Amino acid sequence: MPNFLDIKSVTGSDERLVKQDLKFRTGKFIWKVVFNIELNPATVNNQNLQVYNSQNKPVDTKISYNSSANTIEIEPKEPYSTGEVYTLHVGTRVESKGGQKLKNEISIEFAV
Repeated sequence: MPNFLDIKSVTGSDERLVKQDLKFRTGKFIWKVVFNIELNPATVNNQNLQVYNSQNKPVDTKISYNSSANTIEIEPKEPYSTGEVYTLHVGTRVESKGGQKLKNEISIEFAV
């Protein structure tokens, strides 16, 4: 089975850190962003993490943070459209519990 998502490009981070673990073919793909330090939950929100469509319009998403695993999940409220290109954007205002901000913005362009 071919990958459901086609990662087009990654900016602001080492591309080798972006991995796919796709078990089910679904338009409601959930992005998991893993950090190596506990985050300030107040900075894990739709202003600092967003998915945009090819027209640069934000996709309505549900953002959740698992503090025990230091993992953010970004789930679209509606399925992604097949054939569409999207960009996941993680802004520098995401910060650690100690106040350290992300050094670089991260953008991942992907196609469904």
